[in-house]
Amino acid sequence: MIGWLQGKLLAKKPPALLVNVAGVGYELEAPMTTFYDLSEVGEDVTLFIHHQVREDAQNLYAFGKEQERDVFRMLLKVNGVGAKLALVILSGMDAQTLGRCVFEGDTASLSKLPGIGKKTAERLIIEMRDRLDSGPLSATSTGTGTEAPRVMREDPVREAISALVSLGFKPQDASRQVHAVETADLSSEQMVRLALKTMVR
Repeated sequence: MIGWLQGKLLAKKPPALLVNVAGVGYELEAPMTTFYDLSEVGEDVTLFIHHQVREDAQNLYAFGKEQERDVFRMLLKVNGVGAKLALVILSGMDAQTLGRCVFEGDTASLSKLPGIGKKTAERLIIEMRDRLDSGPLSATSTGTGTEAPRVMREDPVREAISALVSLGFKPQDASRQVHAVETADLSSEQMVRLALKTMVR
């Protein structure tokens, strides 16, 4: 099983990454919280990996911090939560915010994420509360607040919309939110970050 990768970042198009490790290109998926702190394309990256093996595929999920990967694995243990929904959750809120929602029973904030209804939010709170209390979120830091690197592409607006759609948002909602925060000097990752903050506020 692959648990960790270090290599050169070849491409990033949320939620997908391509990393060259000793001449082998690894295709990965990552939450937006990981994208915000990524190096620029062409630079070295170090990522913690969750390696999911299925009958029809092998999927690699990348995280900038080991704690993020631990929380992702906890989410996968919740009834009805798969890898895609776990990525959506960790893209819409960081681990500390998720922990706060769980401990405070904040179903309203969780329900604002795509694919999470009231019943799913309640199940998340019930099933994760004990795990998080003794797990990685009990010591999660507040983070540095580092801004996402500005890697401008040919069409960052289209990439930002595509990223939100991949995370489960409806195309019309994704387009509306991205155009609401769009400015000429923002990368696609920054637009997604602002759009997500607006959506789950």
